[in-house]
Amino acid sequence: MAYSQIRLKILPSVRCLFDKPVQVKLEGLIPHKPVELRSKLVDDRGVIFKASALYKADETGQVDVCRAPSLGGSYTGVEPMGLFWAMAPETPHSKFLKKNVLSPTLVEIEALSGDTGHLLASETNERIYMKEGMNRILLQEGRIKGVLFIPPGNGPFPGIVDMYTLGGGLTEPRASLLANKGYVVLALAYHGFQDLPKNPTKWDLEYFEEAVTYLRGRPEVKGPGIGILSISQSGGLALAMSSFLSGISATVCVNACIANILIPLHYKDIVIPPLSPVMENIKITESGLLDIRNALPDTSLEKNRVSLFPIERASCQFLFAVSEDDHNWKSALFAKQAAATLRNHGKECIKVATYPKAGHFLEVPYMPFCPSGFHAAVGNVVMFGGEAKANSEAQLDLWERVQEFFKSHLGPVSESRLNKL
Repeated sequence: MAYSQIRLKILPSVRCLFDKPVQVKLEGLIPHKPVELRSKLVDDRGVIFKASALYKADETGQVDVCRAPSLGGSYTGVEPMGLFWAMAPETPHSKFLKKNVLSPTLVEIEALSGDTGHLLASETNERIYMKEGMNRILLQEGRIKGVLFIPPGNGPFPGIVDMYTLGGGLTEPRASLLANKGYVVLALAYHGFQDLPKNPTKWDLEYFEEAVTYLRGRPEVKGPGIGILSISQSGGLALAMSSFLSGISATVCVNACIANILIPLHYKDIVIPPLSPVMENIKITESGLLDIRNALPDTSLEKNRVSLFPIERASCQFLFAVSEDDHNWKSALFAKQAAATLRNHGKECIKVATYPKAGHFLEVPYMPFCPSGFHAAVGNVVMFGGEAKANSEAQLDLWERVQEFFKSHLGPVSESRLNKL
């Protein structure tokens, strides 16, 4: 075989936004011969993620992953982005980490002969996080710590606070990718970042109020209200913000809890105590992982209602995204209870998107699946649930729903210069 004639193409370009699909195509192969495609990336922690799939060249010597089925490997069937979402970490229980969104995530794609294992061709997909002209500002305004993303164009733009801090610190990919859609997005840190306490003894809602006030006051942000995007533990804080603070029009909670957890929440003279986990409800799986799904006590019991966020006070619209196979906690039940609470107070301001076989982490599209990992609050490795393909499909659907939800309730985004790249 003349390897020099074999071409591996990543279309429409080797460089794209992280949340955009690409077409992987091989040309110049011997017709009907087997070929293996492999993908690999190294995250910001140095963890290697890999996937592979077996294909057979068609009668013209081509493999187009958008049309050809994988016959084995990390996935089977026609999966145009399988080489991306099916990537798994070489280090068990590792979650994909991207801290620095100024640099792309590089995904190496290799084609190898299915007969001999020889390398036939390779190419690298540069998956970037910020469009050309995006302004990224490291914030230290008053007490506020975080990063502000301002899209190119004249504005003003709708504003969103993105609270993605799993175990502390600051994670920027989701915020930067959402800003590309025409939003001013504040990726807000609230513990374990710079001089913010790593292990706070309370949640201070006035800190979050300061963040909302700051974002609403930016000249690039149009009002009257802003949005909140949250996931997991930050979902509870988003519910607290929506319940007590003004100026919030739309709140997205991804696999959230409707009660306060871990530490007390303070707002002025109000204190919401945390739920205490029931340790005997934690199970150990056959593989030795902790299953903490049932660790939180029944939030419908009278004695636990003091820990519930008073969402009936909220005047915003809610979108709850819930995974039925979430093993972090019973997010589907919490969303059902939230909807009942709001309707009992005459409010029809909640939508629930349910994903049957998805796990706890619903990320941006094409992010590697995380079925288990270290849980900072538990101090151990836990299972998060879900199946890789179902999780990937859920992420794709939810990303579109989130954009449509914010567009509906924060107003349309400015289209000028948003279609670049």
